[in-house]
Amino acid sequence: MPSEVTIYHNPRCSKSRQTLRLLENRGLQVKVVEYLKEPPTADTLRALVSALGIRPHELLRTKESAYKGAGLSETSSEDEIIHAIMSNPALLERPIVVRGGRAAFGRPPENALTLL
Repeated sequence: MPSEVTIYHNPRCSKSRQTLRLLENRGLQVKVVEYLKEPPTADTLRALVSALGIRPHELLRTKESAYKGAGLSETSSEDEIIHAIMSNPALLERPIVVRGGRAAFGRPPENALTLL
């Protein structure tokens, strides 16, 4: 049985909608997590960093005004970044697709296909 596919999704984001549609068009059952309504926990964010194989700073949408408002930078610690995302989930880069302990950003949406 294939492992579950989860998408951290913002329905207002065109890339997020395109990624979700791409996965559904492949016949996949997708668990949708609207992270603006259900902010991820610190443990979830750490797991995403690990599954993506990135530095914590790469989880951030650095062009959001909240990024500057939170005083974040390239040198911010993992704890600072995680706390900022939990306080303001709009800072989370989107969409993120997770399957079987691996993850990919859906920018472009086709990146998610690397998990299939």
